[in-house]
Amino acid sequence: MKKTIITVVGKDTVGIIAKVCTYLADNNVNILDISQTIVDGFFHMMMVTDTSQSSREFSLLSAELKEIGEQIGVVIMCQHEEIFDMMHRI
Repeated sequence: MKKTIITVVGKDTVGIIAKVCTYLADNNVNILDISQTIVDGFFHMMMVTDTSQSSREFSLLSAELKEIGEQIGVVIMCQHEEIFDMMHRI
C-alpha cells in the first residue's frame, strides 16, 4: 500500500469534495480516511489515500490536484505518508 496524505484548504464553496473525490476515483486512488471541517466559512479537508492502484505517478497526481485546487480556489497539497509522519513527529 502506498499511502498519500492530501490536504485541501480554502474558502468554502459548493463542489470542493465532489471535484477532489471525482478526480481520485477516476485515477484509482482509494480514500482510506477523510476528515473535513468548515470554520467561519473556511474549508479544511484531510484525506489518507492509497495510491498503489493508480497508474499515475505521485508527481503527476500532485500536480493535477494542485491545478484542480487553483481552478476551484483552494490549495491542495499531497505528501507521501513517510514525509508527513516525519514533519509531524513530536
